[in-house]
Amino acid sequence: MDKDILIIGGGPSGLSTALHLTKIAAHLSSRILILEKEQYPRHKLCAGGLVIDAERILEGLGLDVREVPHVDVDTAHFDFAGKGLNVRMPKRHAIRVIRRNEFDHWLAKKAQSRGIKILQGVSVKKVIPSEDGVTVQTDQGEFRAGIVIGADGSNGITRKCIFPNEPIYTARVLELITPLAENEHKPDHAYFDFFPVPNNIAGYTWDFPTIVNGQPMRCWGIYDTNVLADQKRPALKQPLAEEMQRHGLDLQDYELKGHPIRWYNPRNKTSVPRVLLVGDAVGADSIFGEGISIALGYGAVAAQEIAESYQRNEFSFRGYKHRLARSGLGQTLLARWVITYIIYPIKWKWFQILLWRILQPIVLFVAWVFVLNWSKRLK
Repeated sequence: MDKDILIIGGGPSGLSTALHLTKIAAHLSSRILILEKEQYPRHKLCAGGLVIDAERILEGLGLDVREVPHVDVDTAHFDFAGKGLNVRMPKRHAIRVIRRNEFDHWLAKKAQSRGIKILQGVSVKKVIPSEDGVTVQTDQGEFRAGIVIGADGSNGITRKCIFPNEPIYTARVLELITPLAENEHKPDHAYFDFFPVPNNIAGYTWDFPTIVNGQPMRCWGIYDTNVLADQKRPALKQPLAEEMQRHGLDLQDYELKGHPIRWYNPRNKTSVPRVLLVGDAVGADSIFGEGISIALGYGAVAAQEIAESYQRNEFSFRGYKHRLARSGLGQTLLARWVITYIIYPIKWKWFQILLWRILQPIVLFVAWVFVLNWSKRLK
């Protein structure tokens, strides 16, 4: 099958690319095909937190995420050993929590309603770019495309095919869901605790509300950037088990799942002629492993690059990395990468106490300027 624009991966980055292309170059919408290896609604391991930037990007596409089942978190706590910084947003929630199977399915239906075709249950085996197009081999035959967008995540085949020998910067994540305790009110607070850092786990545990099949639940997890991977450290689930035990829960009673997250490094390559990468295929936020807003932002930047490439009839994508770097998305990814190598390698307990308990005004300023609100400077 021939198609002008082939997007590999039907998650937020691939769908965002298609939706932004439809917005800025409507004539291209009928020329887009998305290949998704699963069937919607497909399970996706993800804590599901949407920050203000994700909602702002969706609003720019004319989409209202309140249509998706969600929990609004009023206060986010960033702590070290249970004490620290409380973050509230003026006149709005701090985080909106969704389930990825529901969110991705909703976004896919919005894309289809705008004329974008999605083929589900198609597994890509190989991506072969050439001077005049790209051949994509799948378990359902061969596709031929003018350009390909690799939106197939941290372990995606697209990056492996076009950059087989490139280094990989990945974090590790464990996650589980627990029901609310008996007589527990529906919670509206989220907790991020950085107490594992002095033990060489360069990340945090989290605990925040979610909703599963209409039922209020809690999502627990631990994130480790792996920047201290050369140090002696405990098993990743140990700090999570300690945090849950502090709240009267036994980790062994619940199903624990894990997955890697490729995080952004400014040295990461982003494209070759006729193929460009978006979302986790390039890299998510390195501080927190946040991926949804970042993925949506990649789609906006990539769509602009693709639209201009069609205007020029030139598909080298040699300017894509520079476009990404100068965008609000690229600026926040770089800032977060720098911050990652400040707050995690300085692992002494006194520094973490200073950071999360004492330097609150400075931390809030840095977060507001360099971590959040980048979507206002997306283009």
